[in-house]
Amino acid sequence: MISVAVVDAETPGNVGTIARSMKNFGLSDLLLVDPPELDPDGEAYGFAGQAREDILPAAREVSFDHLVENYHTVACTATTNEDDSSHVRYPAKTPAELADSLAGVDSDTCVVFGRERVGLTNDELERLDEICSIPASADYPVLNLGQAATIVLYELRGLTVERDQHPDDLHARADETAVEGLHEEFSTFLDTIDHPEEKRHRVRRLFRRLVGRAHPTGREAKTLRGVFRRARGRVEATTRERRADEE
Repeated sequence: MISVAVVDAETPGNVGTIARSMKNFGLSDLLLVDPPELDPDGEAYGFAGQAREDILPAAREVSFDHLVENYHTVACTATTNEDDSSHVRYPAKTPAELADSLAGVDSDTCVVFGRERVGLTNDELERLDEICSIPASADYPVLNLGQAATIVLYELRGLTVERDQHPDDLHARADETAVEGLHEEFSTFLDTIDHPEEKRHRVRRLFRRLVGRAHPTGREAKTLRGVFRRARGRVEATTRERRADEE
């Protein structure tokens, strides 16, 4: 299940806009940390569209600690003040990359949006599990809170909207048995080609990281495993022929 949290929103209208986007893209659980007053006759309900009937009135007020303790958390932020030399939660995923990544997460997830003017603080970012940032022009990278939420939730629609309600196919990641089988085949392939023994562990680790980022489908894992098996067979056949000629 994917929930949405808004931390310390200043404008009720943005809360309503986010609730509406949740309704658009198949989410229903809205969590509010230090929210403004949401008057049923005010702009939050006015901006919420049909979400005024269910999502907004059912929103729960929780603490930031509650998010950290109960969910796999994704911080949505425009800038992180980090680079590859500082690893608070660097690097950030794009919304599309986040959707692919969360397809393999079994635990409850909460996508966390911060304040309109300053977003989430660095201390808050440090407590969350990963970061999502929307690529935008360097001249003006900061999006309105409601716009940012709409973009992120749109990209997550493949995980939250039933297949028969939208035209996109879910990313069917290979199960762990298939992925481990691919790693075993690659490891055997390295042994077969007599890759330098002192380098094999590092190459296996690099391959595991590559596959982990790629999230291959079952068919892709099976095909790659077949390629390594076929290549290994060719190497073994060539080796046997060479030994026979030498004899």
